[in-house]
Amino acid sequence: MAIHASITHRTTYQYDKEVKIFPQVVRLRPAPHSRTPILSYSLTIQPADHFINWQQDPFGNYLARIVFEEPADHFEVLVEVLADLTPINPFDFFLEESAQKFPFTYEDELKQQLQPYLKLTDETHDLKELLEKTPQKKIDTNDFLVAVNQLVYERLSYNLRFEPGVQTCAETLKKGSGSCRDFAFLLVQLLRRLGLAARFVSGYLVQLVEDEDPTDGSEKLGEDFTDLHAWAEVYVPGAGWIGLDPTSGLFASEGHIPLAATPEPGSAAPIAGATGKCETEFSYENVVKRVHEDPRVTLPYPEGEWDRVDKLGQEIDAEFAKEGVGLTMGGEPTFVYAKDMAGPEWNTEADSVTKRKLSIELAGKLADRYAERGLIWFGEGKWYPGEPVPRWAYGVFWRKDGEDLWGDRSSLASPAEPGTYHIDDASRLTQRVAHSLALPENAVIPALEDIDYYRWKISTLPSAEEVGEAEAEASLERRTIATLKQRGLEVPTGFVLPVFHSKIRRRWIHSRWELRRGSLHLIPGASAMGLRLPLDSIRAATAK
Repeated sequence: MAIHASITHRTTYQYDKEVKIFPQVVRLRPAPHSRTPILSYSLTIQPADHFINWQQDPFGNYLARIVFEEPADHFEVLVEVLADLTPINPFDFFLEESAQKFPFTYEDELKQQLQPYLKLTDETHDLKELLEKTPQKKIDTNDFLVAVNQLVYERLSYNLRFEPGVQTCAETLKKGSGSCRDFAFLLVQLLRRLGLAARFVSGYLVQLVEDEDPTDGSEKLGEDFTDLHAWAEVYVPGAGWIGLDPTSGLFASEGHIPLAATPEPGSAAPIAGATGKCETEFSYENVVKRVHEDPRVTLPYPEGEWDRVDKLGQEIDAEFAKEGVGLTMGGEPTFVYAKDMAGPEWNTEADSVTKRKLSIELAGKLADRYAERGLIWFGEGKWYPGEPVPRWAYGVFWRKDGEDLWGDRSSLASPAEPGTYHIDDASRLTQRVAHSLALPENAVIPALEDIDYYRWKISTLPSAEEVGEAEAEASLERRTIATLKQRGLEVPTGFVLPVFHSKIRRRWIHSRWELRRGSLHLIPGASAMGLRLPLDSIRAATAK
């Protein structure tokens, strides 16, 4: 998905008379380390009678030094940027092994290079309160940075402030509020007191209206927005400079376009310079417009585009049919959790408690919409090569004719809420079902685990190993053995009621299974009982 957005930023100084304009320094060009791709950039200066010299400051930022030859009654800076706002994962970085956990220390040579970003330039002691609220135990560095950023975000209230300069940390904490530059300066000083190199960043913030309402309940943006903004960056070995925006409590992403990153706010000012003595009227405008948008799931093609796509598809189908070509389509949607997209269960791990909980909620919502009187099924799905058991799967089923398939959904057990039922409850339930179908009690067959197999398997374990115990990281088979040993190998796993409906007799008929071993022994494994029935060992079935 790509959205190309143009930023038009105009800054105008109108003087009450013609005055001498001394050299001006403009820091309004996207910095070299911007993660947002910049497709085009232009800088236009008025009056037109001037010289411009592009430079880089000691910190690698672009700056334009502008010299005017003649006095003028105005000074205008027009910046036009075309940016590719393809979404960026702000956590897409690696950390050196030495920096995986916080606290960590920089190597001596690196620490020497980072000295300008470690210097404490605000000597207030009022940061002690915040320092005491930062995580005190050794934790993942990512989690630590999130916590510190959130700490400043939750401590302060954001407001617009048009006075020049940056508030001291003490002033910001006393007021409990500040502008974005005050938030950023406070976070920089806090990080430095924690031993982390941090710098002040001035840049453009672009916020586009969401296609859908936010899932966290926050208010949806009314229109696309851009303005000058300030945030902080912290240096972590392996990742480099990581952007933290304390006004939102989030990491910097594609909407953050840095213009200047420096040790102190004063050297990141967008425009700096002087003029002769005069009265000045200041004005500015900052406008963002969408120049190009790729269709996406949340904002697909408009109706006209869909009509053209459909027409083209019909033409292609006709060509395929003419040539005798058949097409099939497969695949399945993939979901991630909007509030924790970096979680292992959405990237590398197959399962988690959160994933199951959300899946159950999704199944319930689908049932509410499509199958109010339908059935939610919890079972097993695909079995991939190399995996010990099949994946779990949930399904929603309903009748097309609108007839009830299941009357009371609340009577269904949920995988998220382990039951307290015993094998005796299963026995009574199965007998009740048999009775309601007018079948004899002996129609119910106990399903036993293969005692001979598990006794042999237990005999192969190390002599010192406790059979009735198994660590969480033990193999699935060992955990199964431990569970069965604690439960008792002779205790049935469940009960089977083989039946079929006779159209001739117009009733349910008991199908008697002839078993070579006399009893029904399940195939060894950890899957549900119904998937481990030894169907190949059943002799001829006779009706009763």
